[in-house]
Amino acid sequence: MTGSWATPEHRRGPDLHLDLDPAPCGPRDGLRARLIRALRDAVRSGRLAPGTRLPSSRALAADLGVARNTVAEAYGQLVAEGWLTARRGSATRVAPSPVPPRPAARPARPVPAERPRYDLRTGTADVATFPRAAWAAAARRALAAAPNDAFGYGDGHGRPELRAALADYLARVRGVRADPERIVVCSGFMQGVALLGRVLRRRGVQAVGVEGRGFWGHHESVDRAGLRGVPLPVDALGADVAELDRHPGVGAVLLTPAHQFPTGVTLHPDRRTAVVDWAVRTGGLVLEDDYDGEFRYDGRKVGALQSLAPDHVVHCGTVSKSLAPGLRLAWMVLPGELAGEVARLKATGEWGTGVLDQLALAEFIACGAYDRHVRSVRLRYRRRRDRLVAALAERAPHIGVAGIAAGLHIVLRLPPGTEEATVRAARGRGVALEGLARFRHPRADAFAATRDGIGDGIVVAYGTPPDHAFSAALEALLEALPPEG
Repeated sequence: MTGSWATPEHRRGPDLHLDLDPAPCGPRDGLRARLIRALRDAVRSGRLAPGTRLPSSRALAADLGVARNTVAEAYGQLVAEGWLTARRGSATRVAPSPVPPRPAARPARPVPAERPRYDLRTGTADVATFPRAAWAAAARRALAAAPNDAFGYGDGHGRPELRAALADYLARVRGVRADPERIVVCSGFMQGVALLGRVLRRRGVQAVGVEGRGFWGHHESVDRAGLRGVPLPVDALGADVAELDRHPGVGAVLLTPAHQFPTGVTLHPDRRTAVVDWAVRTGGLVLEDDYDGEFRYDGRKVGALQSLAPDHVVHCGTVSKSLAPGLRLAWMVLPGELAGEVARLKATGEWGTGVLDQLALAEFIACGAYDRHVRSVRLRYRRRRDRLVAALAERAPHIGVAGIAAGLHIVLRLPPGTEEATVRAARGRGVALEGLARFRHPRADAFAATRDGIGDGIVVAYGTPPDHAFSAALEALLEALPPEG
């Protein structure tokens, strides 16, 4: 008998799995000794925690197929040893302070990971601004109104309530031309790229153009999708999309046209037109990552690239910056035929997206709470950026600022050869920063990757720290910057 489950459905007590190993024992007490050893090992290892209620002796004996006295004697022995406790009329339980385990070699003390006091790295927003009360209210309303079929496996496109709300919102705020049937809801932007990558490979695409100085997640996600990333030079006008014609094997291109990441420039209108012309002429596909399109502070809104060619551009958005990355909610607005193909793929395997959060976001948008929240945090982030720029002008006027007034990060131009030293100096003051070199594609030409005219620089995510820590983070950052001259 190597093990058994105790499942006394008509008795008090939990299920209990015991390994009764067949170690040599005397002929009379072999089973009893094995039971004692199995229970003692379960307590010693922590599998049975202090206070855990055990099955009754009758229930455990019935399940193990042994005499009730065998179990009662085993319990009695472990009570005497201090492993278990028992009182008349009450269940047998693991003792609150069971006999300590035999001494063992002390493991080496783990070295704790160094955590910065101030994290100014890109990738998230100030999650302390998440609108808990408004979200909870929207979630309650959405749950109460949800039809029963919402809790089934559903459609690969995502919940129709959310797709309808997104279609209206994106048309109004970003100029996207879409109907709900063209929208596929995803568990994050990376999942969307993974799905698209598989579909593109099925269609024979082998290479995708990416920004040579861009988000490392784009570079990695394209590679993971089994596609070859072809880095495009980036300069003050955005990605140089004319380079696409030099690579006839490229069937798609992934861009951040509204606010190039990380340099902060907007794709020039001539290049917007050029990349759309390339897609129409070659049958290629443009993937538009509109990761922070709602956050522009200078009043000069830039509409979505998708509006120029809805049948050749995939518009990708997410709530990671506007609400919180933990929601794992993103979407793609795709050409009609491609939308159906991606949705069918998403309906297979483990690509699903949680229904409750989809319903909550649909209600959050429909009731106007999303607009109110975005306006609130946009004002908060704009004030932070203004404070940072003003502090630089006063205390470090030799440090330049690159890019437009938008988003949740800013690029600071540094004197040549000072990027790595600045990142180290910041780390010494408890500030985590990223240099521009972090975002260079590994296959990018060294000369082409510096055509943006920035040279050395650091990327400062002013949207990440909570309000109470921003002043101290800003002061520590200023102290880490290289001196003039």
